[in-house]
Amino acid sequence: MRVYLDYNATTPMAPEVLDAMMPYFSERFANASSIHSEGQRARYAVEGARESVAGLIGARAGEIVFTSGGTEADNLAIFGTIAAANIGAEAAAKSAGGTKTGAASSAPTNAGVNARHVITSAIEHSAVLNACQKLERDGVEVTYVGVGADGVVDPEEVRRALRPSTILISIMHANNELGTIQPIAAIGEIAREAGVAFHTDAVQAAGKLPLDVGRLGVDLLSLSAHKIYGPKGMGALYLRAGTRLHPMFYGGHHERDKRPGTENVAGIVGLGRAAESARALLGKSAELGESAADSTSRIAAMRDRFESTILEMVPQSRVNGDRSRRVANTTNMTFAGAEGESLVIALDLRGVACSSGSACSSGAVEPSHVLTAIGLTPEEGRSSVRFSLGRTTVDAEIDFAVNAVREAVGHLRGISPSYRKTTAVPATRR
Repeated sequence: MRVYLDYNATTPMAPEVLDAMMPYFSERFANASSIHSEGQRARYAVEGARESVAGLIGARAGEIVFTSGGTEADNLAIFGTIAAANIGAEAAAKSAGGTKTGAASSAPTNAGVNARHVITSAIEHSAVLNACQKLERDGVEVTYVGVGADGVVDPEEVRRALRPSTILISIMHANNELGTIQPIAAIGEIAREAGVAFHTDAVQAAGKLPLDVGRLGVDLLSLSAHKIYGPKGMGALYLRAGTRLHPMFYGGHHERDKRPGTENVAGIVGLGRAAESARALLGKSAELGESAADSTSRIAAMRDRFESTILEMVPQSRVNGDRSRRVANTTNMTFAGAEGESLVIALDLRGVACSSGSACSSGAVEPSHVLTAIGLTPEEGRSSVRFSLGRTTVDAEIDFAVNAVREAVGHLRGISPSYRKTTAVPATRR
């Protein structure tokens, strides 16, 4: 038996998604920018998918920019906002008296000549953290807001980090390692009051939580298809109308001049179909005959049973992060005396697939930055494993995984000299 508990790393493509994509690899192969009938049929498919993605997050179709994935969407949001602010600052400096021009619509306006400050959190995905580190090398100041042991950002910490020169706040919606849900709506209010652009990486929230960009108060939001049972290599960036964004690439006038390049019609159609399925499952699941609340509760119940049984059967184990404010499918657990990478391999040999952190940083020698941010020691961080359930996970798989964890942890502890030393019973003095 094989049990897959790494759905936060990637999900299998849903059958209906593959079916929707297949024609665009063959008979419907035309370039969506062509004006002939074949090209216009491809264009119709692209725009239909744009509507579907917009529907998933409560946006307008014209506010969706297709990208190659969540990483590109994050980078476009961050570097594009900074570049637009710099261009605006240069224009303001050249204008008579250096007067700033107010932004149109509801777009953030805090983009003056000295607009060189970004706020993010210490638990962001590497796509955001590494982009911000590049900004720092280019002279932009970045504040990394910390979190407590619960793995949740305090909105007031974001407020206190604001400066007159702040032009962008980027805080993820749901953490990829802990599953903790961040107070995006509260941070959105703070950003709006300050006139600062607000971006959220919603890659791990899409399909798991209802998303409404108006209620959340975000100006930019990143999505990835392969996290919602769609194809790899496909994503999208929501860009609120009126928000300034400069393209990262140069070429044709695709995606309203925000992202040039011939459209990946098959991938776009796949993302659109995956978004439709995710939206339906967040409303009513005809296939399973259960409401979104029932579906979420079912997954959460299996996750909670998995945790509680392991905590009872495996001593010196614990759950990391806030256990109430998190997505239903995710748990991150520490097992003293069992090194994480070794445990992942031991579980794989016993038929269970999981991870020791973000798949994008697996293999790193250093412990997860997310786990050290919540206060774990390097040793504790290296002894932690993430399990993430999916739509098709069933109780029998949870039972199998629990026994595999018990056996694997016991085996690793048995061959660990340091663990045997710390748990050894002192000899009785004669």
